[in-house]
Amino acid sequence: MLCQLCQSDEAQNFHHFIPRTVHANKWFKKRFTREEMARGIDVCEQCHKAIHDLIPDEKELGRHYNAVEKLLGHPELKKYAEWKKSRWPPGGRGSGPRVDKDVT
Repeated sequence: MLCQLCQSDEAQNFHHFIPRTVHANKWFKKRFTREEMARGIDVCEQCHKAIHDLIPDEKELGRHYNAVEKLLGHPELKKYAEWKKSRWPPGGRGSGPRVDKDVT
């Protein structure tokens, strides 16, 4: 399965839309069911790292970026996913040789 953000690498991680570290928090327990808190997407290692690097506050991540569309609404994360998608051919790194334009 391909990463659900960049569509270019094999998904190896599961990203919870609402981070597990805030599941016991009253604010989240009041607004989301256990099933909703368990939702997430399959992402590649690099995109998962980018999510947590670009949005390091777990509460902010759970409150404002708890869906794919919302994650891709984050300007820097969207820019990263688009860059990564354009960098490799469909199917990921191992799917074929990289083609560079001739600069001569």
